Amino acid sequence: MPTVHAQVHSTLPPDEVLRILTDFGPSRSQAWPGVDEEHLKVHGQGPDWADVTEGDNLTWERERYSWDAAAGTIMAVTLDSNVWATGSKWDYTLTADGTGTLVDVTLLRVGKGVKGKLISALLPAVGPKQIKSGLAQALRTDR
Repeated sequence: MPTVHAQVHSTLPPDEVLRILTDFGPSRSQAWPGVDEEHLKVHGQGPDWADVTEGDNLTWERERYSWDAAAGTIMAVTLDSNVWATGSKWDYTLTADGTGTLVDVTLLRVGKGVKGKLISALLPAVGPKQIKSGLAQALRTDR
């Protein structure tokens, strides 16, 4: 069960980073490289939670997002997926850093099936770079 850790510095303030990470509207598929429109579905949403299916043709997952704006934390726990077992998750911690935000990400993946186990075996080697790249794309400041 690989755990991957990465940090990204954004020039955006923590409240804006939180807004982008928890925006499940149509622009999500444009912001995140691993999310396409066909696989983005919001099942339910409240002021500090969302139940969302997202992904692409290779992998998809239904996640329960929950966040605490005051603490600067976001958690996404896998409810269902074609490659990840229930309980896989993302944890984000947002810390004000000068005029921007330090985004600390921890990804825990439990592979499901042959494809999931194969991908999870590669995660320690490729995961940090992919996380950083995806976050950099989503948090670009020109939106």
